Amino acid sequence: MFVDQVKVHIKAGKGGDGLVSFRHEKYVAYGGPFGGDGGNGGDVIFEADPGMTTLLDLRYHRKVIATPGEKGKNKKMHGANGEHKVVKVPLGTIVKRSDNNQVLADLTKPHQRQVVAHGGRGGRGNWHFRSSHNTAPKYAEQGVLGEEFDCIVELRVLADVGLVGFPSVGKSTFLDAVSKARPEIGDYPFTTITPNVGVVQTGDGRSFVLADLPGLIEGASDGKGLGHQFLRHIERCRVIIHVIDMGAEDGRDPLNDYEVINNELKSYQIRLLERPQIVVANKMDMENSEENVRRFKEKYPDIPVYETTTIIHEGLEPVLRKAADLLATTPVFPITEDTGETGVMYTFEEKKKDIVIEKEEDGVWNVSGPRLERVFDINKLNTEEDFYLFANKMRYLGIDTALREAGCQDGDTVRLLGFEFEFIEN
Repeated sequence: MFVDQVKVHIKAGKGGDGLVSFRHEKYVAYGGPFGGDGGNGGDVIFEADPGMTTLLDLRYHRKVIATPGEKGKNKKMHGANGEHKVVKVPLGTIVKRSDNNQVLADLTKPHQRQVVAHGGRGGRGNWHFRSSHNTAPKYAEQGVLGEEFDCIVELRVLADVGLVGFPSVGKSTFLDAVSKARPEIGDYPFTTITPNVGVVQTGDGRSFVLADLPGLIEGASDGKGLGHQFLRHIERCRVIIHVIDMGAEDGRDPLNDYEVINNELKSYQIRLLERPQIVVANKMDMENSEENVRRFKEKYPDIPVYETTTIIHEGLEPVLRKAADLLATTPVFPITEDTGETGVMYTFEEKKKDIVIEKEEDGVWNVSGPRLERVFDINKLNTEEDFYLFANKMRYLGIDTALREAGCQDGDTVRLLGFEFEFIEN
């Protein structure tokens, strides 16, 4: 079964908690803190496997979860890092977040790897927090949660040249004639329901990968027929071979077919018409083919037309040579827009967007946000040191400053995720 799009849930490993421990050994006075750090959580990694052709495995394993890191150990020993989760996918796979369509991985080379979700950092043990003011800290850091989100995994066939056109114009017959691929061939529409790929070699020894894509219809870019499902496979093609049925067997006008398909390519999001196009007038053995070719050349005098009869392998070599010539001068078209940025800079203002402060009533403020949920754990507030550490985290996140800017006064009540605290000005 050919599966080219799957939605999966990605969860990287949580970092292990740091350990609170003290050195208790005979003849060692004032041993001090001895708790080790937690291990880092495992990453979720996608790897391109040349031996795979479909995303069928992911269809039955929609949750991808990496191993969490171990807790810190005594004697300052570091907990073991979590194992990475490696997901093997076919060449040409794209991984993007489902909430904002951000592309996380574009795997086009054999065995290429990309970290899609990073594991959480392990918490520090209590020995990190010793100081002259606090020689026996009784707190340690919690491990940070790993990244977790839903993502869309798409397979976009890796091919140099793509065959497009209406159903039953002879695309599968073309691929069958010029390569060793054996697509299903029939005299009914939508015989091809999945992309077929074959390696083509010209008479002068040049070769390239050719993809036969399911037939397009009017409205394909809006989701009609099979077109919208498979238009994305043309995105990686550098050259397009546009096959037209000049015999007009189905009663359609070949000139109208040409315009309709180009309109669908133009309407698609990746500007497919920017790719060079070879027009192939197929089924030249039919009765009305010569007249239709004449009409086409009159309307489009600047467009070269290659006349073929694919069923008897006639006129195919010039098309292949022209495709090879265009490939030699046509660059790779990027799937995503290149902004020139190599990374993301996090600023204090961006952190504040994760925190929402609302005034519920006079003297009562509610603080919420995803960043706060990741660091707040009421079960860890057991001692005075725990509260001290928690207060430092709130100050680092800028919550106390944001509360002051919002108008919070000394003695007001601050609610955090259902728990109430008193706001005290230092």
